[in-house]
Amino acid sequence: MLADWVPGILMLVLFALGTPIAFAIAISALSFFLIDGEVPNSVFVQKMVTVTDSYPLLAIPFFVLAGAIMNKAGITGRLLGLADALVGHLTGALAQMCTVLATLLGGLTASSSADAAMLAKVLGPEMVKAGYSPAFAAVITSCSAIIASLIPPSIGLIIYGYIADVSIGRLFVGGIVPGLMIAASLMIVTFFLARKRGYRAVRAHFAGGARLWGSFVEALWALSIPVFIIVGIRYGIFTPTEAGAITVLYTILVGKFAYRSLRIRDLPQILKETALDTSSVMMMICAASAFGFYLAWERIPPQLAGWLVSLTSDPTMLLLLINVTLIVLGTAVEGTSALIILTPILVPILSRLGIDPVHFGIVLVANLTIAGITPPVGQMMFISSQVLRVPMDDYTVEVLPFLGSMLVVLLLLSLFPQFSLALPNLVYGSG
Repeated sequence: MLADWVPGILMLVLFALGTPIAFAIAISALSFFLIDGEVPNSVFVQKMVTVTDSYPLLAIPFFVLAGAIMNKAGITGRLLGLADALVGHLTGALAQMCTVLATLLGGLTASSSADAAMLAKVLGPEMVKAGYSPAFAAVITSCSAIIASLIPPSIGLIIYGYIADVSIGRLFVGGIVPGLMIAASLMIVTFFLARKRGYRAVRAHFAGGARLWGSFVEALWALSIPVFIIVGIRYGIFTPTEAGAITVLYTILVGKFAYRSLRIRDLPQILKETALDTSSVMMMICAASAFGFYLAWERIPPQLAGWLVSLTSDPTMLLLLINVTLIVLGTAVEGTSALIILTPILVPILSRLGIDPVHFGIVLVANLTIAGITPPVGQMMFISSQVLRVPMDDYTVEVLPFLGSMLVVLLLLSLFPQFSLALPNLVYGSG
């Protein structure tokens, strides 16, 4: 019946009208309860509220808080010094430093949006002063921020692991190689574009072993944080949720006593940023819980599964087909909301065809985060463009070569599962 699809159609219309994501999903879910008549309206409220009573989801505010503390504690400056020592001699050095810094920060902030804002504010103006076009600076800062979605701890992987009931520890480890692949692809494109446009190196020669070692020692406390998280989860010292809480404590100690740069007066701003970022994610999760009830009640996932399997029963072809669909969908729907909505629909289908849920989780999160740099709704695109005052038209032209390189990485991740699975199988064992 057409009425069964009204909430889904309404959600797409609300997205097109620019309605905030959480409200669009919640209104669409509420429309089902009002139209159906069989399910009490109180169930809508119950589904919105009960999902917050989740131990795994506590990891989200903890890691968001840890990232906010790190940004205020001077950790970014030390990592920038290390990035400078590593790639300051390369063509397009400031852009290369942006990608390296994003890779180092990916294991700290857990948020692509936070990285995009920080990179655009710290390195964006410096690139423009050095002669880089503002559009190029906006593109490289937003594209580099994608790395945070895969390098642990990643909020996207936490959400996927919770919804799909997949080991968050395996997802964390599985995201490392794909994150490094995206970083490498961005640096290759940057090299060729910088050489063509005359974007110069910061220095004529490599900084030297002594300076590199000094920068590494300065950044060592910051670099120890993702290692601390992965080792602790792997050996059962703490769960991913507990890791978030312990990481907050660890970063406070590092900022206060190791770097002596965390100030008490910064805490109100840190807590405000954490509350705002956490509430926006949790509102979407709450709304998606109610929308998920509608999907299950109308048996839409099984219907969609049957349709997809009717197109092809080959797991690889099906995964590629889903990738193409998600790329198109990502140009219209914000990545986090699409992740929350699509995970319970797609995971059962692909698991039944033998695709490892860790492999699919990495592909899904990478795909939907790439949507964050694509017009017209890319979140990282908006952040970097707003900071550097870049029109969307200029951004769209500049982003194409970088987008192409990341789609190549996405194709490799889809065709060769071992990029995502080799490290988790080595650390945790196969199976």
